[in-house]
Amino acid sequence: MAALIMVRPGRDWQSSGGLFDWTLEYLIPRLSDAATAEWLRTVLEENLGSLWIPDLPSDTQTEIYDLLRAGLLRAAEKELSPVAVEELRELIALTY
Repeated sequence: MAALIMVRPGRDWQSSGGLFDWTLEYLIPRLSDAATAEWLRTVLEENLGSLWIPDLPSDTQTEIYDLLRAGLLRAAEKELSPVAVEELRELIALTY
């Protein structure tokens, strides 16, 4: 199943459902906003397959971009295939 993260208006990232889930699982424990973390859990549990970052509060958007830029690749390199890591690089590039 394909999944989508709308990173910024006009900038979206499509991936496999598994990589999408992994990305949300990376973000959830690191988010300071409990409501957003709970929403991401719902997205995972309900298999909704999409996340629209621009719909979140601006502080939360900034935090997500910072989290993706800061440690996502290091975590991915330890757990995922090189192909998946390259896909995540594309996601990170969309945050700028």
